[in-house]
Amino acid sequence: MKPGKIALAVIGALVGLMAAGFLGGGAGLVWAYNTQRTDDGFFESEAIELDTSAYAITSTEIDLGSQPEDWFPAGRLATVRIETESADSEAVFVGIGPERDVEAYLGDMERTEVTNIGPSGVTYDTTGRSEPVALPGDQDFWVASSEGEGQQTITLDLDQGSWMAVIMNADASPGVSVDVVGAAQTAWLIPVAAFMVVIGLFLAAITAVLLVVAIRRTDEPPLVRAEAGAVGSYPVRIEGSLDPELSRSMWLVKWFLAIPHYVALAFLWAAFALLTVVAFFAILFTGRYPESIFRFNVGVMRWSWRVGFYSFSALGTDVYPPFTLEDVDYPARLDVAYPTELSRGLVLVKWWLLAIPHYLIVGFLTSGLIWWTTDIGESGGAFLEAGGGLIGVLVIIAAFALAFTGRYPQGLFDLIMGFNRWVFRVGTYVALMTDEYPPFRLDLGGSEPGSAPPPHGPAPSDDDLAHAGGDLTVT
Repeated sequence: MKPGKIALAVIGALVGLMAAGFLGGGAGLVWAYNTQRTDDGFFESEAIELDTSAYAITSTEIDLGSQPEDWFPAGRLATVRIETESADSEAVFVGIGPERDVEAYLGDMERTEVTNIGPSGVTYDTTGRSEPVALPGDQDFWVASSEGEGQQTITLDLDQGSWMAVIMNADASPGVSVDVVGAAQTAWLIPVAAFMVVIGLFLAAITAVLLVVAIRRTDEPPLVRAEAGAVGSYPVRIEGSLDPELSRSMWLVKWFLAIPHYVALAFLWAAFALLTVVAFFAILFTGRYPESIFRFNVGVMRWSWRVGFYSFSALGTDVYPPFTLEDVDYPARLDVAYPTELSRGLVLVKWWLLAIPHYLIVGFLTSGLIWWTTDIGESGGAFLEAGGGLIGVLVIIAAFALAFTGRYPQGLFDLIMGFNRWVFRVGTYVALMTDEYPPFRLDLGGSEPGSAPPPHGPAPSDDDLAHAGGDLTVT
């Protein structure tokens, strides 16, 4: 694939991520509207405990299109409800007013502003040093207020403007401790959701155009094809040639040197995912995997394998990987035989149900299913958590062997290659690129079973690939 087309694929993937964000956001709003509201139509928070030794607890400024140039709709924007109850049976005051008037009343009064409410708790910012100059209930600028013992509730239709909420003891004494439940209702939720879905569909259409142009076939070489019903080696070929002279220390910086590849692959894998969805429907209705999509997806896997072989999937070479989807002269090679036809029924189940046993194994090989925790401190809490898949652990062992002996143990390399081969076979199967179930077999070594050692020279010809695969032919 030419650099210009790779750039189009990356841009298409980026736009696709934006489309997914808008569509997901719109769908989330519709889901929340239908499932997360109370019987009276409010979205309600859990009870939040607020406590301060100051004279007042305030919100940050609530700015609802207060400037004339703001593109906000006129009229009611939202209805808010605040329920407060004193934690120590004190009479409490709660009110909402225009931000300018509230600030004028508070002046230099010692108060605590709630800056954030999140999963980790409430954060505050305390300012001021003076006592209140008057009782909050005596002020006439509140647009909604309530005071007294027990639960106090205010409900307000908020229009455009800047607003601020204040909670104080009714007698303006210091030390405010309350439990607060906030709720909001808006008529704009569904229109916003619809707008997000429309934008998402528009961006999805742009994504489709960019990806179609990027993967459109021009003068590409013919694909290696797998004959239906043929028996032989697995359709995925993963090979790697271990460099005889590897640097003892270069592995320390390969993660940094590979960052440009990681960035490019992040977008390319996003495109891979989007195109696999397209391929799913193509297989479901036609029984065939579109050749242009297949060629692109194989290229993404090939690029990933080269980067992984260079970095921390194998550390098998110090040769910097090229930025290309094509099969080029490099110590790590990958190819997938193009299926002449695919089962329309299997496409519905193989990527999730049938692959579950392999998911467990691949998770053990690649993810944090191998981990350990160090408990330090009187609380006994987890101070340190670390881990990684078995492949990562073995590669780190190989790295230390390189550092201290200058040699990569051949047996360890063969084992790492076998594990990587297993991972890519499963990945190809769940990406719908073959119907042949991945074998529960660990094929060790840099070469595929039954083939010659991987060359570190010109790419093999189509005849070589056909001869080595047994069931592969070129059409």
